[in-house]
Amino acid sequence: MKNIYVGNLDVTTTEHQLRELFGAYGAVASVTLVIDRDTKIPRGFAFIEMNDNAAAEAAIKTIHGTTFGGRLLALNEARPKQLAVRTDASERREQTREPLATRKHRDHRY
Repeated sequence: MKNIYVGNLDVTTTEHQLRELFGAYGAVASVTLVIDRDTKIPRGFAFIEMNDNAAAEAAIKTIHGTTFGGRLLALNEARPKQLAVRTDASERREQTREPLATRKHRDHRY
């Protein structure tokens, strides 16, 4: 199974239209249109999962750079999301602050 990123979509593009476009190259397992959580309007990109890797590669090579809905499509294989390495709050505080005893604001007191 291959996951395909489809960028530069028109916000009026529907899931059905994408299924038809990619269905010509093979079986489409799922279509995910990314929607803005605040405005509930599509953000202009989607992810397509196809069962056959060869069909997915053919779709990427053929559809990439073509016009769909008046816009030039950008396709490539979707990469996994990079997760940020998180530290706990006390470690972050220690990294960004100087020790209390050496702070300048302590000089003027008693």
